[in-house]
Amino acid sequence: MSEVGISVVVPALDEAESLPELQRELGAALDRLGRPWEVIYVDDGSRDGTAEVIERLAADPRVRGASLRRRFGKSAALAVGFKLARGEWVATLDADLQDDPAELPALVCALQGGLDLVSGWKQQRKDPITKTVPSRLFNAVTSAVAGVRLHDFNCGFKLYRREVVESLEVYGELHRFLPALAHWRGFRVGEVPVRHRARRYGKSKFGPARFVNGMLDLMSAAFISQSGLKPLHVFGRVGLAFFAVGTGIGVWFVGLWLTGEPMHVRPLMLFGAGLVLLGIQLILMGLLGEMIAHLQARVDYPVRRWYNLAER
Repeated sequence: MSEVGISVVVPALDEAESLPELQRELGAALDRLGRPWEVIYVDDGSRDGTAEVIERLAADPRVRGASLRRRFGKSAALAVGFKLARGEWVATLDADLQDDPAELPALVCALQGGLDLVSGWKQQRKDPITKTVPSRLFNAVTSAVAGVRLHDFNCGFKLYRREVVESLEVYGELHRFLPALAHWRGFRVGEVPVRHRARRYGKSKFGPARFVNGMLDLMSAAFISQSGLKPLHVFGRVGLAFFAVGTGIGVWFVGLWLTGEPMHVRPLMLFGAGLVLLGIQLILMGLLGEMIAHLQARVDYPVRRWYNLAER
């Protein structure tokens, strides 16, 4: 059994002003849980001195951290944090002080009640309407696709059992769909209402493009997680079907030619030839997908500097 009861992973991008206060609140909330704890800060290529603040906080042996060489995104920061976490339970929350660490016992209670992943629900969200309305639409679509009903997939405040984070591959914009990914892998997922606070420092790092990227990543995650098929099986089946139909059309025209009918270029002949070429391309795409899946089963993000880590 790990000596650390709970690890808290905090991705941070230009949040130097927030981190000292967040650490004070986190420390107080974690002490009340009565379990050995650690906090892991992951600097996602900040330029405002966030890395230096993490280094100072790491004077506490219970605080660890890493600083990525450039901005890779929240998913990358979480992936690094998950790899460093040693606790039986792993919590995540944002570094902007909008998530209230005092709500952590509510998540713990739900996890002890039998869930494997507990997601926070910002029931009274302190954000402008330009964020709340698109978020509701996003959550409705995600719930329908994922097959698990949550009000707030994108809430950064979550608590996981260790086996959940060890089973998830986080990249791109997939941090928004971790409850869906866990559900598709058979874990029990639920949510609890949590207090949400107005932003005190800085500004949001996410623009409108996050919704487009998020929907594309949702399609990708659903395809990969639910198909249960290798890339060659998916693209190869469609490619073979196109190739077979195109070849059949070509054989039919050859048969007509052998019976003495003059050979002329016809739309159906061009359509058959196009199906043959498209089928070959799809099969080759499947083979390329197999090569990529084999060579890049896991993604490692380059870290510029470590803080308070005995193992590099």
